[in-house]
Amino acid sequence: MTDMVAQERPLPNSRTTAERFDVLIVGAGISGVGGAYHLQQQCPGMSYVVLESQDSFGGTWLTHRYPGIRSDSDLYTFGYRFKPWVGAPIATAAEILRYMGEVIEENDLARHIRYQQKIVSARWSSTDNLWHIEAVRTDTGETLRYEANFLWMCQGYFRHSEGYTPDWPDIDRFKGKIVHPQNWPEDLDYKGKDVIVIGSGATAATLVPAIASDCAHVTLLQRSPTFFITGRNANDLANTLRELKIDETWIHEIVRRKILFDQEAFTRRCIAEPEKVTAELLGAVRAFLGKDYDIDTHFTPRYRPWRQRIAFVPDGDLFKGISSGKASVVTDEIERFTEKGILLKSGMTLEADIIVTATGFNLNVLGDIAFQIDGRPLDFAETVTYRGMMFTGVPNMAWVFGYFRASWTLRSDLVADFVCRLLNHMKAKGAKRVVPVLRPEDEDMPLLPWMDSENFNPGYLMRGMHLLPKRGDKPEWRHSQDYWSEKDELPAIDLDDKAFLYG
Repeated sequence: MTDMVAQERPLPNSRTTAERFDVLIVGAGISGVGGAYHLQQQCPGMSYVVLESQDSFGGTWLTHRYPGIRSDSDLYTFGYRFKPWVGAPIATAAEILRYMGEVIEENDLARHIRYQQKIVSARWSSTDNLWHIEAVRTDTGETLRYEANFLWMCQGYFRHSEGYTPDWPDIDRFKGKIVHPQNWPEDLDYKGKDVIVIGSGATAATLVPAIASDCAHVTLLQRSPTFFITGRNANDLANTLRELKIDETWIHEIVRRKILFDQEAFTRRCIAEPEKVTAELLGAVRAFLGKDYDIDTHFTPRYRPWRQRIAFVPDGDLFKGISSGKASVVTDEIERFTEKGILLKSGMTLEADIIVTATGFNLNVLGDIAFQIDGRPLDFAETVTYRGMMFTGVPNMAWVFGYFRASWTLRSDLVADFVCRLLNHMKAKGAKRVVPVLRPEDEDMPLLPWMDSENFNPGYLMRGMHLLPKRGDKPEWRHSQDYWSEKDELPAIDLDDKAFLYG
């Protein structure tokens, strides 16, 4: 490892120079900012840089700018473990960005972050045990080069430039505006307009109540229902502790543990007694919409709870919008688009001035970067994942992929601890590289898709499963999606296990 000062040396056949760092972090979203903090705290003296393609930090909270954008996880667990959260549990994007900005300022991280730098290629060379990175300045087109011993992928898992829109028949015939929430125009005027929001997930549930009061009417069009959890956007335990003037650091930790305790119990119940949990969730929806509303058609999913992500609806705002008459739900499939709206397979026609396609995103495996290992193109689908963090045959790289059933940041913190421990272990051993390898006892192990569709099966994951690494049938070779197990297992990983090959 080098010292904290970045070193420069010329690249062969190039008039430019490459800056060299111990660690290069890709992305300044929730994972990248957290990773920078942990690296600075746990690996003092290691040089690092954070490259971000957007013009500021925030990741998904910067990309998405549609009305009402908010977290669908509580901020006591979505927030970092090292930075107390003092606001309402469900936070707006602006509040999350402010929180992240405080982390950057309080820990002097800004000097390590470089914006508007999109990585286009990453080449590993076993000759010098370095990643050779080529990036392009998105504002000037300038090509920049970096060298790093370790690559920490914190870029998230969806393509920020473009959301997913199905290829519906005759979509070009529609004469109004079609908008994807991921590319929301700042000047979109929806006041007094009829709007159709296509989708049934957290984005649709957030957007509909946010715009309903200004629109003539909003129709939520869904192919099938999803589960929601309703509740107050407040935490009684946190409020009580504040009344007792408990220190915010203590409040954060106590409330965080209580929420995680309750979430674990809920997750186990979803598997052990799905019928009872379903009845409870639907009962909460019925309390807002009344006994005469067709809950069976519009809010009763065809899958058990937690097979897809469950969004929190603070204070039931989505259902209040429906009960007020400003919003309505139609559960049907699209036959085709028309000049004035959408023709459904049932024969019903919906007319609108604006159609919003809240239909999800495109899975993006490792940032659309062209990877090579010693001159050979890397296909991640041909690798096997090591606990959802590393890949067989890929040296000196870690990937942050968070939880579906718990807050993303819980895992980004755990992965950061693992990466820092691994870096320190390599330094102590004098190792320049580490690569996950299947052990002799693993070589006959069946290789399976990255995620079991019976366990978790959202559309974006099913569409992109062929792009993801394989998993095995042993704990070391899969991403368990179980925070309550991983919080103990990941810190206990034996870094001298035969699954790690050092050099």
